[in-house]
Amino acid sequence: MNKDSTSRLPDILRKNERELLANWIEQQLVAVTLRRDLMKETELQEQSREFLSLFREAMQNGNLSDIMGPAWTAVRELLSSISRSRAQQGFSPSETAAFVFSLKQALFDRLRQEYGRDAEGLANEIWTTTVLLDKLGLYTTEAFQKSRDGIIGRQQQELLELSTPVVELWEGILALPLIGTLDSQRTQVVMESLLQRIVETGSGLAIIDITGVPTVDTLVAQHLLKTVAAARLMGADCIISGIRPQIAQTMVHLGVDLADVVTKATLAGAFAVALQRNGLAVKKDSNSQK
Repeated sequence: MNKDSTSRLPDILRKNERELLANWIEQQLVAVTLRRDLMKETELQEQSREFLSLFREAMQNGNLSDIMGPAWTAVRELLSSISRSRAQQGFSPSETAAFVFSLKQALFDRLRQEYGRDAEGLANEIWTTTVLLDKLGLYTTEAFQKSRDGIIGRQQQELLELSTPVVELWEGILALPLIGTLDSQRTQVVMESLLQRIVETGSGLAIIDITGVPTVDTLVAQHLLKTVAAARLMGADCIISGIRPQIAQTMVHLGVDLADVVTKATLAGAFAVALQRNGLAVKKDSNSQK
């Protein structure tokens, strides 16, 4: 039973739902927040129709001041779904929240017609409607933000995976070129990618090239050593290449112990060592034209 028994809003909406829907959609189609480049008119109409229907049911069965109650579950789920889809489509938070807030004008117009000269009753009903739609609008904004954060998180994870490609240079020899900062999160992605490729290819050597790593501090060095240790547990040795003079001096100053790891200044030098360990060598063809 509706706890807000003094409000006529549920009955007004029930009797005038079709007219309210038409008025609301019409106002949305001329609003400055309309994004015809991102959404089709038919999709907007369907979302508006579904929301108004669930909105009416929730008002008839629930508390108008508590949108987190069980009667409002379907409304919240719909708003969360709309927020997710609009975040993916490229809407802004304000454009998404405007979907709910834009219903105010259509409802206020109907309330004025229903209450006529009853100024006190009209004022109370407008306040009830305002508070209710404001809560739903804020819920929509929060749902949008969570959805967008999720999208950004997934994109960051994909970028991390793309920024740590493991390349098979030769049979049994892998190369992992690192570009950018090597933090804890990225180290985890690096290790997972490298270990997976070791398993897939059965490689016994992996070259970790840090030419594109701007600085190497104690934390970065620890991450590198963890990656080397993990690869060794999988039966593969690692060679670290791209040790520039400045990085070499920094690592000595920090007391980083790489005595058990083969290091080279360039990727070419590391590749030559890897070939040699596999009993291979690259020779110039004497018959080739100079």
